[in-house]
Amino acid sequence: MDNRAAMKKDLHNIFGKVSLSIEYDRANHLIYNDWQGYQTLESIILGANAYLDELVRYKCPYLLNDNTNLMGPWDHAVTWIAEDWTPRAIALGLTHFAHVVSSESFAALSAEAMFTSIGTSFQMRIFGSRTQARQWLRDAQQAAKVLG
Repeated sequence: MDNRAAMKKDLHNIFGKVSLSIEYDRANHLIYNDWQGYQTLESIILGANAYLDELVRYKCPYLLNDNTNLMGPWDHAVTWIAEDWTPRAIALGLTHFAHVVSSESFAALSAEAMFTSIGTSFQMRIFGSRTQARQWLRDAQQAAKVLG
């Protein structure tokens, strides 16, 4: 049961639309989160916690968090992310967080607020493209192999 369908989890909003797809990319050893539409505090908490389940399941410290399909800001969750989610993510093994945003979106401002709030808790970078984010995660994995 090692097919792609078994490695993808979709969360739905109250209207039945996908609000978050979480997928383990075995070939690149990373977890890809694709956030979609508008996110409430509750949907962010649900989705962020679901990611932690996948981090444990796949023992994968590399997250590509994609906000390019997100609508609106998510500032309402930054404090919870910094104070609640981040310590748990680190305790479970998260080391690298690649955050992809569209520069002209409100989500980009929220990503900057998160970046400022978490400090140096783990390695986090903000990117304008998935390609750049994937390359940064690959480089981090290569560096970890050299050191480890």
